[in-house]
Amino acid sequence: MHVNVVAVLVTTLVVFVLGWLWYSPLLFFNPWMRLRGLDPAAAMAGAKMPVGKLVIEFARCFILVYVVTRIATLHSDLSLLGSIHVGLFLWLGFPVILLTGSVIWDNVPWKVAAIHAGDWFVKLLVISIIARVWH
Repeated sequence: MHVNVVAVLVTTLVVFVLGWLWYSPLLFFNPWMRLRGLDPAAAMAGAKMPVGKLVIEFARCFILVYVVTRIATLHSDLSLLGSIHVGLFLWLGFPVILLTGSVIWDNVPWKVAAIHAGDWFVKLLVISIIARVWH
């Protein structure tokens, strides 16, 4: 099976930016910080993301995009709706199940898990859609 490396890199960049946006003050930064017992204003004062963490996050996004692209394009005859179903089922089968476990066993507040689950939902759908359209 051939995976278009350019498509994977472009999708990785899209997903990386979506993650940044999801946890930015424009969307869920403030509730996410408060739910974790942190002051959003204090966290933003002098906030600077270490380059090493950004590189690791980009690598995580690349691996996620590559794996989901491989799964989403296993069947060349899969429709766009079929690809959306792939993203949805991957979301239900992995992040939702894992995050539910963290709520039950690790006392992660369910609202924090919901914010993370939303991030995963958007990413997996976007990856599946781009993989289908670009394939």
